[in-house]
Amino acid sequence: MKIPHLGRRALLFFASLLFALYVLAPIGWLVSSSFQSEAEITSVPPHWIPDHPTLENFATIFTAKDKVVTYENRKEGDTATGGFIPSTAKNLLPSMWNSLVVAVAVVILNLLVSVPAAYALAKIRFIGRDSSIYFMLTTRVIPDIALVVPFFLFVQQLGLLDSKLSLIITYLAITVPFSTFILTGYFESLPDDLDKAARVDGCSRFQTLTLVYLPLALPSLVAVVLFTFLTSWNEFLLALMFTQTLASQTMPIVVASFTSDFNISFSFINAAGVLAIVPPVVVAIMFERYIVSGLTAGAVKG
Repeated sequence: MKIPHLGRRALLFFASLLFALYVLAPIGWLVSSSFQSEAEITSVPPHWIPDHPTLENFATIFTAKDKVVTYENRKEGDTATGGFIPSTAKNLLPSMWNSLVVAVAVVILNLLVSVPAAYALAKIRFIGRDSSIYFMLTTRVIPDIALVVPFFLFVQQLGLLDSKLSLIITYLAITVPFSTFILTGYFESLPDDLDKAARVDGCSRFQTLTLVYLPLALPSLVAVVLFTFLTSWNEFLLALMFTQTLASQTMPIVVASFTSDFNISFSFINAAGVLAIVPPVVVAIMFERYIVSGLTAGAVKG
């Protein structure tokens, strides 16, 4: 017996609502707890809405360079962190800047490499073309942890340990193959007649790519930008292995250092987490109209 149309829509609505709550609940708790004191955030039952909202958690982040409170000299009644500020708190903002520099550099270099490569694979016929495409895709099957030692030896031989350049190089090795695969599928979905017409009109391969195909490939380019930016912004393992000082450490490494064996400030960590998600959210909002079409670009040929 078929469910009436109205019933199906209601069922779909409630299923979507449950899924949205499942996805957004952790983010909602992160934001809510960042405005709570340490005493309130650890209370039972937990408070989804702060009884006494405070901005001290965020203020502490911006003033941590001038005031570092440890367990031994904690202040009574500190509503921000319960009297404990991690000694690495002053490193959060510089590490976010390092993450931003690395992510932007990887995005730009990734596009400079993957766009011409994808165009060549999609529109230029040569021996081994199909094998090249699938070989690049198989590189993403290898887990990142299996590449740590080869990457480390490579970076060490170049003398780039503890530098942002080491992260840029390794992140490119991770993101370029998948970006090229996505863009190749999208370029293949565009008519070959466009390429032929541009060539007849006297355009070079570079002019055909930049003047004809790139404007049409904007949704796919946005998907690649988002994928590359988020991968670089959130990556932890390689950054942990290749960086040791504040000059190159990225945001995930510094946030992880806020935990210790004896003391931990949940409110401070959650406030840092809220600041950490701001750049990806801003990027997603800027390109929101292209996200869905970009993620499905090249998925269907014809």
